[in-house]
Amino acid sequence: MPKVGMPEIRKPQLIDATMKAINDVGLHKASVAMIGAYAGVSPAIINHYFGGKDGLLEATMRSVLQDLAKAIQSRLAETDRSSVVKRIVAVVDGNFDPKQLDSKVVKTWLTFWSYAMHKPQLHRLQRVNEKRLLSYLRYELKQVMPHDEAVFVAQGVAALIDGIWLRGALSPHGIDQALAQALILDYLRQRIPSQYWPQDL
Repeated sequence: MPKVGMPEIRKPQLIDATMKAINDVGLHKASVAMIGAYAGVSPAIINHYFGGKDGLLEATMRSVLQDLAKAIQSRLAETDRSSVVKRIVAVVDGNFDPKQLDSKVVKTWLTFWSYAMHKPQLHRLQRVNEKRLLSYLRYELKQVMPHDEAVFVAQGVAALIDGIWLRGALSPHGIDQALAQALILDYLRQRIPSQYWPQDL
């Protein structure tokens, strides 16, 4: 039997190993033995604690989503609460945080989206992530526009984030954070009244 606490000690290694395997060969070709070798653990440990590759992908994405939430929250904490536009920019920037743009994380996201269409547990994770993003955006937008319009604009910003992110992930040039911000700001200028725009944007 593993020592008490071993799952928490091994978990970061296994998550990193999962992302490396996805980056190198894709999850479909990555065996539990391969991921175990990357992490320096027995495949039996992976099967015991995670139930195989599906469980590992879920644990890996939970970790990625935690990093994403921290990136957004840290930016919001440093942003003036009275500036709706800057706070939306903070949410956008959090979604394009350097950790999220790392090659192995990008490929893990793409794998996750693919598997989430067929795996209920992963689909639930995706829904939680989607709802969280829309909640951040709606909260800020409702400060400067009616509820129904805020819901609509939040959907637009979320679609731009996902679309720009996906296009960048599939491009040889990678994801362009500056372009993402510029495109989303251009959209927001058409939706948010000018009196709410800070002079330095």
